[in-house]
Amino acid sequence: MFEYYSHMGPVMISKNRSAEMEVFVRVIEAGSLSEAGRQLGLSPSAVSKLISRLETRLGVRLLARTARALTATSEGEAYYDRSLQILADIDEADRAASQSAIPTGRLRVNASLVLGNHLLVPLLPEFFGRYPQILLDLTFTDDVIDIVEERADVAIRLGPLTNSGLKTRKLGESRRYVVAAPSYLARHGVPDTPQELADHNCLGFNFRRTLSPWRFAEDTVQRPLAGSAEVNNGETLRQLVLAGVGLGRLAAFHVGEDIVAGRLVRVLTDYDPRDPEEVHAVFVDKRHMSGRLRAFIDFLVEQVTPALSAVPDKSVSP
Repeated sequence: MFEYYSHMGPVMISKNRSAEMEVFVRVIEAGSLSEAGRQLGLSPSAVSKLISRLETRLGVRLLARTARALTATSEGEAYYDRSLQILADIDEADRAASQSAIPTGRLRVNASLVLGNHLLVPLLPEFFGRYPQILLDLTFTDDVIDIVEERADVAIRLGPLTNSGLKTRKLGESRRYVVAAPSYLARHGVPDTPQELADHNCLGFNFRRTLSPWRFAEDTVQRPLAGSAEVNNGETLRQLVLAGVGLGRLAAFHVGEDIVAGRLVRVLTDYDPRDPEEVHAVFVDKRHMSGRLRAFIDFLVEQVTPALSAVPDKSVSP
């Protein structure tokens, strides 16, 4: 029977499965039994016996050991992920029981470049003012990541969601506008109907979940369009449109200020299908939601809908 001091105080490992999980997690993160033992105040042999007993109880191998390396098996990786969630729940239960519980710790947030920079970042000063003890670990990329594999706590997504089994919470809705720079329209004219887009340079995206087909109120199917460039993120597309290269279909919150300032012009407004795309927070499971994740999502629900409804909707004539 082994005893060591964790964040919960002295623990008798043989009678405490959460303590077993803590030791196992420490072994995975330390990369060796000896280093995990050093951190926990246990001998390497004691850690090894504990891991062996845990594997015997579960009936699976959790670690693959060689002379030079120690790695988790597929079962070990799954057990590690679940252990992290359970230990986080225990920590959260401790904090929730305290009168002075305050959300703390690191929160890993993923979003597209456009959503992150144009929608999320302007809201963050208010969030940091409310929750100064939460550290946001922000990753903005237009690659759709697997939040379980990348161990992100929450991802912000625009548009249709795949049936991934993840939990979601709707944050608001955003429309898309077909826009062009005045310089482009001066050279090529203003399209009066969707059919005239065949004579225009319609810029789009190059990823599989493409938004390039544009819908219009009169169409029953998406209209395939062609242009001189395809890009992998909305900000690059915006810059090309601002430079007068062609037409683009972009989120209202992304180009609203450009429209009001006259840098971009909305076209084909009479054919606007008014089909808003939903903005969601995507996360693993509400049962394992930490206080910091709950605080962040509740904040987004409160702030994102007003931010989207405040998007300028002024149409400017070329």
